[in-house]
Order: sequence, then structure tokens, then C-alpha cells
Amino acid sequence: MHQSIRALVCAAAMLAPALAAAQAYPSKPVRIVVPFPAGGPADLFGRALAQGMAGPLGQPVIIENRAGVGGVLGVENVAKAPPDGYLLALNSGSAVAIVPFSMEKMPYDVKKDLALITTVVKVPEVLAVHPSLPVNTLAELIAYAKANPGKVNFGSAGGGTITHLAGELLKAEAGVNIVHVPYKGAAPAVQDLLGGQVQMGVFDVPVLLPHIRSGKLKALALTSANRSTALPDVPTTAELGYPKVNSDNWYGLVAPAGTPPDVLARIHASATAALKSPEVIEQYAKVSGIAIPSTPAEYAAFIDSEQAKWGPVVKAIGFKQTQ
Repeated sequence: MHQSIRALVCAAAMLAPALAAAQAYPSKPVRIVVPFPAGGPADLFGRALAQGMAGPLGQPVIIENRAGVGGVLGVENVAKAPPDGYLLALNSGSAVAIVPFSMEKMPYDVKKDLALITTVVKVPEVLAVHPSLPVNTLAELIAYAKANPGKVNFGSAGGGTITHLAGELLKAEAGVNIVHVPYKGAAPAVQDLLGGQVQMGVFDVPVLLPHIRSGKLKALALTSANRSTALPDVPTTAELGYPKVNSDNWYGLVAPAGTPPDVLARIHASATAALKSPEVIEQYAKVSGIAIPSTPAEYAAFIDSEQAKWGPVVKAIGFKQTQ
């Protein structure tokens, strides 16, 4: 009996520090890894989220930019971090829904190594063409591509990115032969689109918006379920008969697997409070971002649906991602 009591006392003593740590969370600043360079839309989304979370958490939330391999390196860093809630990642869609199908050896398992907290933001993408292409609608583009197989090129921010697979999705759904031209980032791809070196591309609305408004590019369709307030007259691919051609760019928030449930609950509450705040919603709207807070279960189901969409596309084109 005495031994049993002693064992219980010892067990309680061992658990006490862990319980105290969870209850005290956070007792120091929290860091969020943004796996893309500073100054881009992902960085803005991360910083607005961090600022919005700081109040509810009662601690500063600091952004760290760690770019590489389409957002994979930053997520890998967090997947391998101590599961204490002090290092999180703003993951890209490609890092959890595309790269697992295109990289031979993934540095992390999305379902085993990450604790999913919430979806954060989605960014509509727009299909635009250079004015030299004699088309003004998506139907005309598809008809032109069918009449001129292999003669229409589309630029992307790189192989395996949403901007690449969006073109491949259109190619498959519309049955057209268009040629992919990968670039090292959206900026050089858009530069060549403006110069006419490539004839079309599918990019984030904020990236192309100034050029569409100036008449340097023609917007044919939003590859999204809903129209954009920034481009209210541009129809969606769903409206035009291609509902499967949906390539919203998006980001979510993750922590290392094994993070205590109480800590995850605190992070989730602060993140969703931030995403529902007028300040964060306004910041996101400035670059056509739409805040999309969710439960962890909803986030898991969303990733499953994204993997179900992009996995077959990656397999069909035989794309392989390298480190």
C-alpha cells in the first residue's frame, strides 16, 4: 500500500512541471515561421496574424522568414521543433497538399508530424493572357489552344507550385495542349508574361491586379468558386463550366505534433480571434486575401480534399520535386 502511494506521489511530482508549463503557456514570445521571403503576400498574412494573436496570447508573436523548396523548409523546421507551442508555421498549400506527391523523400509526414491548428487565408487566382493573344474569353482561349496545339505557353512561379498545377488542371479539364514554362518565382514569370514571352498564366489576384487594371494583361477567369471584389466583372471558372479548375492559393497554421492539447487550444483560440478581427480582415483584403478560420478537424478535412485534388494531377504529369 505504502509503495502504491509513493508511486502515485512520484508520478504526480513528475507530471506537475508539465502541467504547470501548459497552464502557464505562453510565458515567453511565440514565433511563427513564414516559409517565404519577407515582403511578399505570405509575409503580410503572417505578420497580420501575428499582430492579431499577440493580444489574446498576452505575449509578442514574432515572424521568422525561412524560405525554400516551395515552403517545405519552413514547415520541416517546425515539424522537428520541440512540441511546446513556441514555434509555429504558416504553411502554404503546396507544402502539405502537393509536395507530398512530388518529392521522393518528404522531410516530414503531414499527418504524423504536424498538429493542424486552423486554415488562415485563401487568395483567389486569376487566369490572364497577354493582349497579343487574340482571345477575350476563356471559351475563346480554349478554342484557340485547340486550333493551335502546343503554341500557347503558360508561365508559372516554378514546377510544383499552385501556379504550375493550375495550368495543368486547366489543360486536363479543357483537353488542350498548352506548354508549361517554369520560372524561379512569380516576379520573373509575370515580367515575361507582360513582355509576351509567355502568353498566359494563373497567378494570385494581387500579383496581376495592377497590370490588369492598366490594360497590360487581359483577365479571362478567376480559378475560384467565387468572384473577387477586386475584379467583380471577371467570371469564375465554375461559372464558365469548369468547376474543377479551382486553384485558390491558401495558407494554414501548424505546430509540431505532440504539442499539449491545452496549448493547442490556446493557440487556436488566439488565431481564430485574430482572423475574425476587423483589423486582420482589413489587412488581408488589401491584397485580396480572405480570412478563413476553422477548427482543426475542418482543417484536416480540407487538406484531405486538397490532396485528393492535386495528387492525381501531380501523378498524371509525372512531376518530381527536388530539394
